[in-house]
Amino acid sequence: MIKKIAPGARCGSVRAPSSKSIAHRKLVIAALAEYPSDIFIDGVSDDIRRTIDCLNALGARITENGSTLKVLPIGSCVKMRYAELFPGESGTTLRFMLPLAGALGVEAVIRPEGRLKYRPVKELTDELCRHGMSFSFDEYSIRASGTLIPGEYALPGNVSSQYISALLLTLPRLDGDSSVNVTGSLESKGYIGLTLRELVNASVHITERGSVYEIKGPQAYAPATASVIEGDWSNAAFFLCMGALSESGVCVRGLDTSSAQGDRQILDILSHMGAKIDVTANEIYVRKGDLKPLTLDVSQIPDLVPAVSALMALADGESRIANARRLRLKESDRLMSTFSFLNAVGADVALDKDDIIIKGRRTLPGGEADACGDHRIAMALTLAACGCENAVTIKGAEAVNKSFPDFFDRFDCLEAEK
Repeated sequence: MIKKIAPGARCGSVRAPSSKSIAHRKLVIAALAEYPSDIFIDGVSDDIRRTIDCLNALGARITENGSTLKVLPIGSCVKMRYAELFPGESGTTLRFMLPLAGALGVEAVIRPEGRLKYRPVKELTDELCRHGMSFSFDEYSIRASGTLIPGEYALPGNVSSQYISALLLTLPRLDGDSSVNVTGSLESKGYIGLTLRELVNASVHITERGSVYEIKGPQAYAPATASVIEGDWSNAAFFLCMGALSESGVCVRGLDTSSAQGDRQILDILSHMGAKIDVTANEIYVRKGDLKPLTLDVSQIPDLVPAVSALMALADGESRIANARRLRLKESDRLMSTFSFLNAVGADVALDKDDIIIKGRRTLPGGEADACGDHRIAMALTLAACGCENAVTIKGAEAVNKSFPDFFDRFDCLEAEK
């Protein structure tokens, strides 16, 4: 799909969609629970639908009824011995399902699509193999078999926090105690915090001692019978940054300022860059200020890079995005696709190993760019258009369906600033 975005700042009000990260976690926990539950969600993205489909294939019964996901847990349904799982391009879905299949004793054939076939899982599967599972790989699929056993697990912290979350979600179910030792530096730690919070909400308790997570087993999963998923800071960041380009501003509703989501840091970033921010109980209002450059370490907040980089390109002075190595392992090589989209709309941008250097200016010329199959690049191009002199044409704009299928509908509700 080709989408042409008219140039110029936008203003108005928009509601943040439900958090994709929290939805993944709530669904897995609800599927492992002892009784049915309902999850209320504002927007079901492609990634969330893939998690639903995989959990159903493993024996749950999750159905959509408007904005309600009704979950009949795996334990109350027929036990599956074999399942085919289709995670699409969702890295979270793939990594969460690998230990879950072993905990359930299900032989599974997992068929990733697109770039997901090349994103890392080896560190996780090697550790699962040391605890009762076996895996075989070919060009099209991953075959998992064996039954996961409790014990001492160790995983690197600098590849994917989803490895650790996957084990934390699954190991409490096992019939015995376990531990997860995170080796090296832990990046994207906020996502592990989200996992621990959702487990606590389901009466599952894990003890954190430095870099080690101690897990008693077995534990019963008891999520609330009805729960509402809070707004998504990662996706809302694009609208918040649009506000920083608008004299009239953009109001984003539905975000929790006390959220455990790490990308809540976008507010601090906007403040340091000079945007004007007003916060009420359920609304965040961002308006244009005198935008300043910034040097930003993104090792803990890689998903904010596309939005923040677009804003940096419109701030006077030289900004640097540092420690962005893991961007190469996203839906695209996001380090390169961020450089490419900025360059395509006329920004002064360069790469310095794993850093992005951006020399900002008041406006950009605009142009045409490919989203590279990456939802966040498509949204960042839309944001960039708000500071361009000419239209921005996005090729592959349908990439937004991965996390935010009605992004353009919500964007179109904003008004062009006069």
